Amino acid sequence: MTLNVAREAGVDRVVYLSVFDADRAVNVPHFAVKSGAERMLEAMNFGATILRPTYFIDNEAMVKGVILQHGVYPMPIGGKGVAMVDARDIAEIAAIELIRRDRAPEKLPIETINVVGPETLTGEDVAAIWSDVLGRPIAYGGDDPSGFEQNMATFMPRWMAYEMRLMAERYVSDGMIPETSDRERLANMLGRPLHDYRETAVRLASA
Repeated sequence: MTLNVAREAGVDRVVYLSVFDADRAVNVPHFAVKSGAERMLEAMNFGATILRPTYFIDNEAMVKGVILQHGVYPMPIGGKGVAMVDARDIAEIAAIELIRRDRAPEKLPIETINVVGPETLTGEDVAAIWSDVLGRPIAYGGDDPSGFEQNMATFMPRWMAYEMRLMAERYVSDGMIPETSDRERLANMLGRPLHDYRETAVRLASA
């Protein structure tokens, strides 16, 4: 609806927040809808930057209590690896693209940017970072998303918990693994290194 209203209002320059591998992970509803929006942007001839971020490092605030109190990293992100990204990097890349498109003398073609973090981390990798930061063993909770779904269902609707399990299954089966050039492209755009996972773990541990 937003894109329809934008077109009616004469807006033709857009920065759209999609999701990594939106065109492949179509069994996850909140990924699939973003793939549909990407198709709309192209079919309706918008000049758009499509940002495809991976898993947000900032989501770890939700599981901080489990990590600190129970010594377990509970997110089933698997062994393929997820290039978790800091929301600050997403926001800055979005701002850069909004300004670039606004200042361009004419509408620019569609461009897709994978917005990723500096490391591709497995569940065991993340548990090891937490162990180092806290100075005590933190275990990885494992790759089975069914327990994750059950935990989510204690504080969100069951349909939403089910969708979270579908998302976690994609982490386990496919990971979120960037192209070789993705990180270099982002660092060049930002003019600085990407924020890493340890930085957030240290902040959460001391908060």
